[in-house]
Amino acid sequence: MSTATRRFPLTDWTVLVPVVALLALVFSWGRDLPGFAVGLVALCLGGAVLAAVHHAEVVAHRVGEPFGSLVLAVAVTVIEVALIVTLMADGGDKTASLARDTVFAAVMITCNGIVGLSLLVGALRNRVAVFNAEGSGAALATVATLAVLSLVLPTFTTSKPGPEFSTAQLTFAAVASLALYGLFITVQTVRHRDYFLPVDTGAGTERAAGAAAGAADRGGGAAGGGGAAAGDGDGEHAAPPTSRAALVSLGLLLVALVAVVGDAKAVSPTIERAVAGAGLPNAVVGVIIALLVLAPETLAAVRAARRDRVQTSLNLGYGSAIASIGLTIPAIALATIWLSGPLLLGLGPIHMVLLALTVVVSALTIAPGRATLLQGGVHLVLLAAYLFLAVSP
Repeated sequence: MSTATRRFPLTDWTVLVPVVALLALVFSWGRDLPGFAVGLVALCLGGAVLAAVHHAEVVAHRVGEPFGSLVLAVAVTVIEVALIVTLMADGGDKTASLARDTVFAAVMITCNGIVGLSLLVGALRNRVAVFNAEGSGAALATVATLAVLSLVLPTFTTSKPGPEFSTAQLTFAAVASLALYGLFITVQTVRHRDYFLPVDTGAGTERAAGAAAGAADRGGGAAGGGGAAAGDGDGEHAAPPTSRAALVSLGLLLVALVAVVGDAKAVSPTIERAVAGAGLPNAVVGVIIALLVLAPETLAAVRAARRDRVQTSLNLGYGSAIASIGLTIPAIALATIWLSGPLLLGLGPIHMVLLALTVVVSALTIAPGRATLLQGGVHLVLLAAYLFLAVSP
Protein backbone atom coordinates (compact mmCIF):
# COMPACT_ATOMS: atom_id res chain seq x y z
CA MET A 1 0.00 0.00 0.00
CA SER A 2 2.44 2.59 -1.19
CA THR A 3 -0.11 5.42 -1.01
CA ALA A 4 -0.70 4.78 2.67
CA THR A 5 2.37 6.64 3.87
CA ARG A 6 2.30 9.74 1.70
CA ARG A 7 0.65 13.05 2.44
CA PHE A 8 -2.51 14.22 0.69
CA PRO A 9 -1.94 17.38 -1.38
CA LEU A 10 -5.06 19.39 -2.11
CA THR A 11 -4.79 18.44 -5.79
CA ASP A 12 -4.80 14.70 -5.09
CA TRP A 13 -7.83 13.00 -6.67
CA THR A 14 -8.54 11.18 -3.39
CA VAL A 15 -9.09 14.61 -1.80
CA LEU A 16 -10.84 16.33 -4.69
CA VAL A 17 -13.30 13.60 -5.64
CA PRO A 18 -15.04 13.25 -2.23
CA VAL A 19 -15.37 17.05 -1.99
CA VAL A 20 -16.77 17.32 -5.53
CA ALA A 21 -19.17 14.44 -4.85
CA LEU A 22 -20.33 16.15 -1.65
CA LEU A 23 -20.90 19.40 -3.57
CA ALA A 24 -22.92 17.46 -6.13
CA LEU A 25 -25.03 16.16 -3.26
CA VAL A 26 -25.59 19.68 -1.92
CA PHE A 27 -26.69 21.07 -5.29
CA SER A 28 -28.88 18.06 -6.17
CA TRP A 29 -30.59 17.51 -2.80
CA GLY A 30 -34.36 17.75 -3.03
CA ARG A 31 -34.35 18.63 -6.75
CA ASP A 32 -35.87 16.83 -9.71
CA LEU A 33 -32.77 16.32 -11.82
CA PRO A 34 -32.68 16.26 -15.63
CA GLY A 35 -30.98 13.38 -17.39
CA PHE A 36 -27.53 14.96 -17.83
CA ALA A 37 -27.46 16.00 -14.14
CA VAL A 38 -28.29 12.43 -13.09
CA GLY A 39 -25.35 11.25 -15.20
CA LEU A 40 -22.98 13.73 -13.54
CA VAL A 41 -24.17 12.75 -10.05
CA ALA A 42 -23.69 9.08 -10.96
CA LEU A 43 -20.11 9.81 -12.07
CA CYS A 44 -19.46 11.59 -8.77
CA LEU A 45 -20.93 8.61 -6.94
CA GLY A 46 -18.55 6.21 -8.71
CA GLY A 47 -15.55 8.43 -7.94
CA ALA A 48 -16.59 8.67 -4.29
CA VAL A 49 -16.72 4.87 -4.10
CA LEU A 50 -13.12 4.58 -5.34
CA ALA A 51 -11.96 7.32 -2.97
CA ALA A 52 -13.72 5.62 -0.05
CA VAL A 53 -11.90 2.36 -0.76
CA HIS A 54 -8.54 4.17 -0.86
CA HIS A 55 -9.06 5.99 2.44
CA ALA A 56 -10.45 2.86 4.10
CA GLU A 57 -7.23 1.04 3.20
CA VAL A 58 -5.14 3.87 4.68
CA VAL A 59 -7.11 3.75 7.93
CA ALA A 60 -6.96 -0.05 7.97
CA HIS A 61 -3.18 0.04 7.51
CA ARG A 62 -2.89 2.34 10.51
CA VAL A 63 -5.21 0.54 12.96
CA GLY A 64 -4.64 -3.03 11.69
CA GLU A 65 -7.08 -5.90 11.40
CA PRO A 66 -9.84 -6.53 12.30
CA PHE A 67 -10.36 -2.85 13.18
CA GLY A 68 -9.75 -1.71 9.60
CA SER A 69 -12.61 -3.73 8.10
CA LEU A 70 -14.79 -2.80 11.08
CA VAL A 71 -14.33 0.94 10.41
CA LEU A 72 -15.52 0.65 6.81
CA ALA A 73 -18.42 -1.72 7.60
CA VAL A 74 -19.79 0.40 10.44
CA ALA A 75 -19.34 3.72 8.62
CA VAL A 76 -21.16 2.47 5.52
CA THR A 77 -23.96 0.90 7.54
CA VAL A 78 -24.61 3.95 9.72
CA ILE A 79 -25.04 6.12 6.64
CA GLU A 80 -27.09 3.39 4.92
CA VAL A 81 -29.47 3.39 7.89
CA ALA A 82 -29.84 7.17 7.61
CA LEU A 83 -30.65 6.76 3.91
CA ILE A 84 -33.32 4.11 4.59
CA VAL A 85 -34.97 6.18 7.32
CA THR A 86 -34.93 9.29 5.11
CA LEU A 87 -36.49 7.47 2.16
CA MET A 88 -39.14 5.88 4.40
CA ALA A 89 -40.02 9.26 5.91
CA ASP A 90 -40.48 10.76 2.43
CA GLY A 91 -42.14 7.80 0.72
CA GLY A 92 -45.18 6.91 2.84
CA ASP A 93 -46.83 3.49 2.48
CA LYS A 94 -45.01 2.64 -0.75
CA THR A 95 -41.75 2.34 1.23
CA ALA A 96 -43.21 0.01 3.89
CA SER A 97 -40.98 -2.84 2.70
CA LEU A 98 -37.91 -0.74 1.82
CA ALA A 99 -36.01 -1.61 5.03
CA ARG A 100 -36.66 -5.33 4.54
CA ASP A 101 -35.73 -5.26 0.84
CA THR A 102 -32.54 -3.26 1.41
CA VAL A 103 -31.36 -5.27 4.43
CA PHE A 104 -32.03 -8.62 2.75
CA ALA A 105 -30.31 -7.40 -0.40
CA ALA A 106 -27.31 -6.41 1.74
CA VAL A 107 -27.23 -9.89 3.32
CA MET A 108 -27.33 -11.64 -0.08
CA ILE A 109 -24.78 -9.28 -1.64
CA THR A 110 -22.32 -9.60 1.24
CA CYS A 111 -22.68 -13.32 2.00
CA ASN A 112 -22.75 -14.41 -1.64
CA GLY A 113 -21.37 -11.52 -3.71
CA ILE A 114 -18.50 -10.22 -1.56
CA VAL A 115 -17.65 -13.65 -0.15
CA GLY A 116 -17.96 -15.36 -3.54
CA LEU A 117 -15.81 -12.80 -5.36
CA SER A 118 -13.18 -12.89 -2.61
CA LEU A 119 -12.94 -16.68 -2.64
CA LEU A 120 -12.81 -16.68 -6.45
CA VAL A 121 -9.99 -14.12 -6.55
CA GLY A 122 -8.10 -15.86 -3.74
CA ALA A 123 -8.41 -19.28 -5.39
CA LEU A 124 -7.40 -17.96 -8.81
CA ARG A 125 -4.27 -16.52 -7.25
CA ASN A 126 -3.24 -19.43 -5.04
CA ARG A 127 -5.33 -22.44 -6.17
CA VAL A 128 -6.88 -22.56 -2.68
CA ALA A 129 -8.12 -19.59 -0.63
CA VAL A 130 -7.17 -19.96 3.04
CA PHE A 131 -8.90 -18.23 5.95
CA ASN A 132 -9.68 -18.65 9.65
CA ALA A 133 -12.67 -20.94 10.11
CA GLU A 134 -13.21 -19.99 13.76
CA GLY A 135 -13.70 -16.28 13.11
CA SER A 136 -15.64 -16.66 9.86
CA GLY A 137 -17.86 -19.35 11.40
CA ALA A 138 -18.70 -17.13 14.35
CA ALA A 139 -19.56 -14.27 12.00
CA LEU A 140 -21.76 -16.51 9.85
CA ALA A 141 -23.63 -17.81 12.91
CA THR A 142 -24.31 -14.21 13.96
CA VAL A 143 -25.57 -13.28 10.49
CA ALA A 144 -27.89 -16.30 10.37
CA THR A 145 -29.34 -15.61 13.82
CA LEU A 146 -29.93 -11.92 13.13
CA ALA A 147 -31.51 -12.65 9.74
CA VAL A 148 -33.93 -15.23 11.14
CA LEU A 149 -34.92 -13.12 14.16
CA SER A 150 -35.49 -9.96 12.11
CA LEU A 151 -36.54 -11.11 8.63
CA VAL A 152 -38.04 -14.61 8.93
CA LEU A 153 -40.01 -14.60 12.20
CA PRO A 154 -42.29 -11.66 11.23
CA THR A 155 -43.78 -13.87 8.49
CA PHE A 156 -44.94 -16.42 11.08
CA THR A 157 -45.89 -14.34 14.13
CA THR A 158 -49.64 -13.97 14.77
CA SER A 159 -49.90 -10.89 17.00
CA LYS A 160 -50.32 -8.68 13.93
CA PRO A 161 -51.69 -9.53 10.48
CA GLY A 162 -49.24 -9.67 7.61
CA PRO A 163 -45.44 -9.98 7.76
CA GLU A 164 -45.18 -7.46 10.60
CA PHE A 165 -43.99 -7.42 14.19
CA SER A 166 -46.11 -6.08 17.00
CA THR A 167 -44.58 -3.22 18.97
CA ALA A 168 -43.35 -5.58 21.70
CA GLN A 169 -41.90 -8.01 19.17
CA LEU A 170 -40.16 -5.24 17.24
CA THR A 171 -38.68 -3.93 20.49
CA PHE A 172 -37.36 -7.41 21.35
CA ALA A 173 -35.86 -7.82 17.87
CA ALA A 174 -34.16 -4.42 18.13
CA VAL A 175 -32.68 -5.12 21.58
CA ALA A 176 -31.58 -8.63 20.56
CA SER A 177 -29.95 -7.25 17.37
CA LEU A 178 -28.01 -4.61 19.30
CA ALA A 179 -26.95 -7.13 21.94
CA LEU A 180 -25.70 -9.64 19.35
CA TYR A 181 -23.92 -6.93 17.40
CA GLY A 182 -22.18 -5.62 20.54
CA LEU A 183 -21.20 -9.15 21.57
CA PHE A 184 -19.77 -9.89 18.12
CA ILE A 185 -17.71 -6.69 18.12
CA THR A 186 -16.35 -7.55 21.57
CA VAL A 187 -15.31 -11.03 20.42
CA GLN A 188 -13.87 -9.72 17.15
CA THR A 189 -11.79 -6.91 18.61
CA VAL A 190 -11.01 -7.96 22.20
CA ARG A 191 -11.63 -11.51 23.36
CA HIS A 192 -10.69 -13.48 20.23
CA ARG A 193 -9.12 -10.98 17.88
CA ASP A 194 -6.72 -13.62 16.56
CA TYR A 195 -9.65 -15.50 15.01
CA PHE A 196 -10.18 -12.60 12.60
CA LEU A 197 -6.60 -11.97 11.51
CA PRO A 198 -5.44 -12.94 8.00
CA VAL A 199 -3.79 -16.34 7.63
CA ASP A 200 -0.57 -15.08 6.07
CA THR A 201 1.25 -18.40 5.88
CA GLY A 202 -1.53 -20.35 4.21
CA ALA A 203 -1.24 -18.69 0.82
CA GLY A 204 2.48 -19.37 0.60
CA THR A 205 1.93 -23.01 1.56
CA GLU A 206 -0.70 -23.48 -1.12
CA ARG A 207 1.45 -21.75 -3.72
CA ALA A 208 4.38 -24.01 -2.89
CA ALA A 209 2.14 -27.08 -3.06
CA GLY A 210 0.80 -25.95 -6.43
CA ALA A 211 4.32 -25.44 -7.75
CA ALA A 212 5.44 -28.85 -6.52
CA ALA A 213 2.45 -30.52 -8.15
CA GLY A 214 2.85 -28.29 -11.17
CA ALA A 215 2.14 -28.62 -14.69
CA ALA A 216 4.97 -27.72 -17.01
CA ASP A 217 3.30 -24.51 -18.12
CA ARG A 218 3.34 -23.28 -14.52
CA GLY A 219 6.98 -23.98 -13.88
CA GLY A 220 8.34 -20.52 -14.65
CA GLY A 221 5.16 -18.80 -13.51
CA ALA A 222 5.40 -20.23 -10.01
CA ALA A 223 8.53 -18.27 -9.31
CA GLY A 224 7.01 -15.17 -10.82
CA GLY A 225 3.87 -15.65 -8.72
CA GLY A 226 6.01 -16.00 -5.61
CA GLY A 227 7.79 -12.77 -6.46
CA ALA A 228 4.50 -10.95 -6.94
CA ALA A 229 3.25 -12.26 -3.65
CA ALA A 230 6.38 -11.13 -1.96
CA GLY A 231 5.92 -7.74 -3.48
CA ASP A 232 2.38 -7.61 -2.12
CA GLY A 233 3.61 -8.71 1.25
CA ASP A 234 6.24 -5.97 1.27
CA GLY A 235 3.54 -3.47 0.47
CA GLU A 236 1.38 -4.76 3.30
CA HIS A 237 4.25 -4.52 5.77
CA ALA A 238 5.40 -1.04 4.74
CA ALA A 239 5.57 1.59 7.44
CA PRO A 240 2.02 2.52 8.49
CA PRO A 241 0.78 6.06 7.83
CA THR A 242 1.20 8.69 10.53
CA SER A 243 -1.64 9.41 12.94
CA ARG A 244 -2.27 12.71 11.16
CA ALA A 245 -2.50 11.03 7.74
CA ALA A 246 -4.82 8.37 9.15
CA LEU A 247 -7.09 11.01 10.70
CA VAL A 248 -7.21 12.93 7.41
CA SER A 249 -8.12 9.71 5.61
CA LEU A 250 -10.79 8.93 8.21
CA GLY A 251 -12.36 12.33 7.66
CA LEU A 252 -12.22 11.97 3.88
CA LEU A 253 -13.63 8.44 4.20
CA LEU A 254 -16.67 9.80 6.03
CA VAL A 255 -17.06 12.58 3.45
CA ALA A 256 -16.85 10.04 0.62
CA LEU A 257 -19.39 7.72 2.26
CA VAL A 258 -21.84 10.56 2.92
CA ALA A 259 -21.45 11.51 -0.74
CA VAL A 260 -22.00 7.89 -1.87
CA VAL A 261 -25.23 7.48 0.07
CA GLY A 262 -26.45 11.04 -0.55
CA ASP A 263 -25.80 10.84 -4.29
CA ALA A 264 -27.53 7.46 -4.31
CA LYS A 265 -30.58 9.15 -2.78
CA ALA A 266 -30.34 11.95 -5.35
CA VAL A 267 -30.54 9.48 -8.23
CA SER A 268 -33.09 7.22 -6.48
CA PRO A 269 -36.16 9.01 -7.98
CA THR A 270 -34.74 8.33 -11.43
CA ILE A 271 -34.11 4.71 -10.41
CA GLU A 272 -37.67 4.39 -9.07
CA ARG A 273 -39.14 5.81 -12.28
CA ALA A 274 -36.98 3.51 -14.39
CA VAL A 275 -37.99 0.48 -12.31
CA ALA A 276 -41.69 1.40 -12.53
CA GLY A 277 -41.41 2.17 -16.25
CA ALA A 278 -39.85 -1.22 -16.89
CA GLY A 279 -42.65 -2.93 -14.99
CA LEU A 280 -40.26 -4.40 -12.41
CA PRO A 281 -41.18 -5.13 -8.76
CA ASN A 282 -40.62 -2.27 -6.31
CA ALA A 283 -38.18 -4.50 -4.39
CA VAL A 284 -35.65 -3.89 -7.18
CA VAL A 285 -35.19 -0.36 -5.82
CA GLY A 286 -33.87 -1.80 -2.54
CA VAL A 287 -31.52 -4.09 -4.45
CA ILE A 288 -30.06 -1.21 -6.47
CA ILE A 289 -29.61 0.94 -3.35
CA ALA A 290 -27.81 -1.91 -1.59
CA LEU A 291 -25.55 -2.49 -4.62
CA LEU A 292 -24.58 1.20 -4.69
CA VAL A 293 -24.00 1.50 -0.95
CA LEU A 294 -21.98 -1.73 -0.71
CA ALA A 295 -19.73 -0.90 -3.67
CA PRO A 296 -16.87 0.41 -1.44
CA GLU A 297 -16.81 -2.76 0.66
CA THR A 298 -16.94 -4.97 -2.43
CA LEU A 299 -13.94 -3.26 -4.04
CA ALA A 300 -12.01 -3.26 -0.76
CA ALA A 301 -12.71 -6.98 -0.25
CA VAL A 302 -11.55 -7.92 -3.76
CA ARG A 303 -8.36 -5.90 -3.36
CA ALA A 304 -7.66 -7.61 -0.03
CA ALA A 305 -8.17 -11.04 -1.63
CA ARG A 306 -5.68 -10.13 -4.35
CA ARG A 307 -3.12 -9.52 -1.58
CA ASP A 308 -3.65 -13.01 -0.10
CA ARG A 309 -5.74 -11.57 2.75
CA VAL A 310 -8.96 -13.50 2.24
CA GLN A 311 -9.78 -13.31 5.94
CA THR A 312 -9.92 -9.51 5.66
CA SER A 313 -12.35 -9.92 2.76
CA LEU A 314 -14.57 -12.24 4.81
CA ASN A 315 -14.42 -9.79 7.73
CA LEU A 316 -15.73 -7.10 5.40
CA GLY A 317 -18.46 -9.32 3.95
CA TYR A 318 -19.87 -10.87 7.10
CA GLY A 319 -19.16 -7.76 9.19
CA SER A 320 -21.21 -5.65 6.78
CA ALA A 321 -24.10 -8.11 6.93
CA ILE A 322 -24.04 -8.11 10.73
CA ALA A 323 -23.87 -4.33 10.90
CA SER A 324 -26.62 -3.95 8.31
CA ILE A 325 -29.11 -5.99 10.36
CA GLY A 326 -27.78 -5.17 13.82
CA LEU A 327 -27.96 -1.40 13.30
CA THR A 328 -30.84 -1.06 10.83
CA ILE A 329 -33.48 -2.94 12.84
CA PRO A 330 -32.96 -0.89 16.05
CA ALA A 331 -32.91 2.35 14.04
CA ILE A 332 -36.12 1.45 12.21
CA ALA A 333 -37.74 0.40 15.49
CA LEU A 334 -36.91 3.82 16.93
CA ALA A 335 -38.06 5.57 13.77
CA THR A 336 -41.51 3.96 13.97
CA ILE A 337 -42.25 6.43 16.79
CA TRP A 338 -42.73 9.15 14.16
CA LEU A 339 -43.06 7.15 10.92
CA SER A 340 -46.61 6.40 9.87
CA GLY A 341 -47.78 3.38 7.94
CA PRO A 342 -46.92 -0.34 8.16
CA LEU A 343 -43.43 -1.76 8.54
CA LEU A 344 -43.14 -4.98 6.54
CA LEU A 345 -40.14 -7.03 7.68
CA GLY A 346 -41.09 -10.65 6.94
CA LEU A 347 -39.61 -12.35 3.88
CA GLY A 348 -41.65 -14.24 1.31
CA PRO A 349 -41.19 -17.97 0.54
CA ILE A 350 -38.71 -17.45 -2.32
CA HIS A 351 -36.42 -15.26 -0.26
CA MET A 352 -36.60 -17.57 2.75
CA VAL A 353 -35.49 -20.47 0.54
CA LEU A 354 -32.58 -18.40 -0.78
CA LEU A 355 -31.61 -17.36 2.76
CA ALA A 356 -31.70 -20.97 4.00
CA LEU A 357 -29.63 -22.16 1.03
CA THR A 358 -27.14 -19.33 1.60
CA VAL A 359 -26.68 -20.28 5.26
CA VAL A 360 -26.21 -23.99 4.49
CA VAL A 361 -23.77 -23.38 1.62
CA SER A 362 -21.86 -20.78 3.65
CA ALA A 363 -21.47 -23.20 6.57
CA LEU A 364 -20.08 -25.87 4.25
CA THR A 365 -17.73 -23.29 2.70
CA ILE A 366 -16.43 -21.94 6.02
CA ALA A 367 -16.02 -25.21 7.97
CA PRO A 368 -12.77 -26.44 6.32
CA GLY A 369 -11.04 -23.04 6.46
CA ARG A 370 -10.09 -23.49 2.78
CA ALA A 371 -12.03 -22.91 -0.44
CA THR A 372 -11.52 -23.47 -4.15
CA LEU A 373 -12.94 -21.90 -7.27
CA LEU A 374 -16.01 -24.10 -6.89
CA GLN A 375 -17.11 -22.54 -3.59
CA GLY A 376 -16.64 -19.04 -4.96
CA GLY A 377 -18.65 -19.95 -8.06
CA VAL A 378 -21.47 -21.48 -6.00
CA HIS A 379 -21.87 -18.29 -3.96
CA LEU A 380 -21.89 -16.12 -7.09
CA VAL A 381 -24.56 -18.34 -8.65
CA LEU A 382 -26.69 -17.88 -5.53
CA LEU A 383 -26.31 -14.11 -5.87
CA ALA A 384 -27.23 -14.33 -9.55
CA ALA A 385 -30.33 -16.35 -8.65
CA TYR A 386 -31.36 -13.73 -6.10
CA LEU A 387 -30.89 -10.87 -8.57
CA PHE A 388 -32.76 -12.73 -11.31
CA LEU A 389 -35.69 -13.57 -9.03
CA ALA A 390 -35.80 -9.97 -7.79
CA VAL A 391 -36.41 -8.88 -11.38
CA SER A 392 -38.59 -11.87 -12.31
CA PRO A 393 -40.20 -13.25 -9.12
